[in-house]
Amino acid sequence: MSDDSHEHQSFETRAIHAGNTADPLTGAVVPPIYQVSTYKQDGVGGLRGGYEYSRSANPTRTALEENLAALEGGLRGLAFASGLAAEDCLLRTLLSPGDHVVIPNDAYGGTFRLFAKVVSRWGVEWSVANTSDPDSVRAALTPKTKVIWVETPSNPLLGITDIAVVADIARTAGAKLVVDNTFASPYLQQPLALGADVVVHSLTKYMGGHSDVVGGALITGDAALGEELAYHQNAMGAVAGPFDSWIVLRGIKTLAVRMDRHAENAAKVAEMLTRHPKVTQVLYPGLPEHPGHDIAAKQMRNFGGMISFRVTGGEEAAVEVCNRAKLFTLGESLGGVESLIEHPGRMTHASVAGSALEVPADLVRLSVGIENADDLLADLTQALG
Repeated sequence: MSDDSHEHQSFETRAIHAGNTADPLTGAVVPPIYQVSTYKQDGVGGLRGGYEYSRSANPTRTALEENLAALEGGLRGLAFASGLAAEDCLLRTLLSPGDHVVIPNDAYGGTFRLFAKVVSRWGVEWSVANTSDPDSVRAALTPKTKVIWVETPSNPLLGITDIAVVADIARTAGAKLVVDNTFASPYLQQPLALGADVVVHSLTKYMGGHSDVVGGALITGDAALGEELAYHQNAMGAVAGPFDSWIVLRGIKTLAVRMDRHAENAAKVAEMLTRHPKVTQVLYPGLPEHPGHDIAAKQMRNFGGMISFRVTGGEEAAVEVCNRAKLFTLGESLGGVESLIEHPGRMTHASVAGSALEVPADLVRLSVGIENADDLLADLTQALG
């Protein structure tokens, strides 16, 4: 549960202090890593602090979960072994065979694979909508729709969805609105305050922030739903381990300052790319010409560190740009302090090939890190040739 003693503090203060209570035994200012599987009981059922087995609860994970709830303005936060583990738990909590889900036409390839190859075999139907267009969302609804799934900004085309508008559509339809907030992080955007029912994170990305941990999270402002999610988390078992929880907690403490630099650097990179003769399109919500710019400016603190762009010469030219980059590391994932470059069509989004979510072959995706911006610009200039 969130620690409401931090409720009225600024984000930066909550990031450092929420859930991070000094150790009562030693006074250690950082929560210990409780690398333990089970706990001594004071007589049968006599649990100390409610801990009996670390799949059900672990003090280090509890600290992270309280921190996550505080940062997203929720009542309950839950930490998982990966982002997809969190999504799987959420879908199996909310859905039954015969239910229907609206998914976005631009989303992480692993999320699409979960719907198309795993959940669909369980008898759950799905249809695709352009969630940036409210009419497209309404048209995709059926009487059996239980969930509307949104990514904003989306991966990898950086689409922007008006969360408050789609939240109204979901409420009218009797459906839950789920927002994947990974690209923004809670520092830049807080979907629960805009009407979302559940927020999803890959903690691997900006929350951890150093490319050294894999994790996922769910946060909700609905206490009853939080209890249901916690029941399924325990029943299914894909929980975040204590060391991973501790690493994410450490990363979150610098989230605000990192996101400020990510966004500052990304704005400079996007501006340079718009002027490059070999770039045909730059997808970044911070650009005034981006179709979702005004909505992003309304619901986000800043525009984030993710950029995608398209190049002349098609797929092979895009692949060559990725291969020629030196300071930008060629690799999947995003959100670390170091800059990454990838070709979505062949890497993170290979699973959506041939579907309504297929990405352009000439697309390059950047995770702009916190290095010196001039060095990043120089590397991209040479990579583009």
